[in-house]
Amino acid sequence: MKSFDTNEIFDIKDQSNFEELALKIYHYQSKYNDFYSEYSNFILKGKKPTTTKQIPFLPISFFKTNKIILNNLNHKLIFKSSGTSGVRSSHYVADLELYKKSFIKNFLQHYHTIEDICIIGLLPSYETNGGSSLIYMINELIKISNNEYSGFYNNNFQELDKTLKTLELNKTNTILIGVSYSLLDFGKAYPQKLKNTIVIETGGMKGKRKEMLKEELHKTLKDYFGLNNIHSEYGMTELLSQAYSKKNGIFHTPKWMNILIRDINDPLSIIDFNKSGGVNIIDLANLNSCSFIATDDLGIKLNKNEFKINGRLSNSDIRGCNLLIQ
Repeated sequence: MKSFDTNEIFDIKDQSNFEELALKIYHYQSKYNDFYSEYSNFILKGKKPTTTKQIPFLPISFFKTNKIILNNLNHKLIFKSSGTSGVRSSHYVADLELYKKSFIKNFLQHYHTIEDICIIGLLPSYETNGGSSLIYMINELIKISNNEYSGFYNNNFQELDKTLKTLELNKTNTILIGVSYSLLDFGKAYPQKLKNTIVIETGGMKGKRKEMLKEELHKTLKDYFGLNNIHSEYGMTELLSQAYSKKNGIFHTPKWMNILIRDINDPLSIIDFNKSGGVNIIDLANLNSCSFIATDDLGIKLNKNEFKINGRLSNSDIRGCNLLIQ
């Protein structure tokens, strides 16, 4: 199998360069990934895509039932979804250094430093999930962070409260990243005004409590922590890149990641900006698996690198996309 220069992925200069590289990776994956090749041929019926809008996006559900990896590659680690909705997805990762490079470069683009901040993880729903890609990412960021208080606090709210008070007193720049329900539980138990701390929610209640609208979640967290904005991270087991939002739920993608919105009634059609539909993701860092994924999320693309998530596709919407998984 021909090797691929991964440096190209992170050296993208503009949209034209992205399109060119995405098509190059499509041809690479459709040649060396038998499963994706079969799916792509079924959709295209011999046609060759000339733009990213014409590339077949693999339904994310296939990660629950199939090993999506390039032929003859050995995986170094298997990331698994949290499993709150039945069968867990599995992502067979062949190159952990590629994943590290992706999330570190992306984090630095948004937050500019890792060594000079304290990073706190509040992710109790992932505690027993040794295959969590999110835990892996946060753990690596904690290792790079040069602060004695960096670490996972999870259900130890009293210790976390004490640590945050110390960090605030010392005016230490801090990032508290956590699953939504745990941030709500901590904020309700220990409300406080944070001046040097950024709160990043990773979304979802993980079956622990009723889902909330993003606006309601952020308003509640802002009230608990005295903040003007709550940040968000948008990622998933099946990807090797993330999008971040710093306010108003507007997510920004790194240069090697792009979002397209598909028509839920005609899922092979890509629709224009500011129209709601199913979220398709191009993640060029997902080189050894599949870079073109049709998710079960609903969203709106605002411009070339900004989007919002509106929720999840309903069962009826998913049934309307059945032609994708015949």
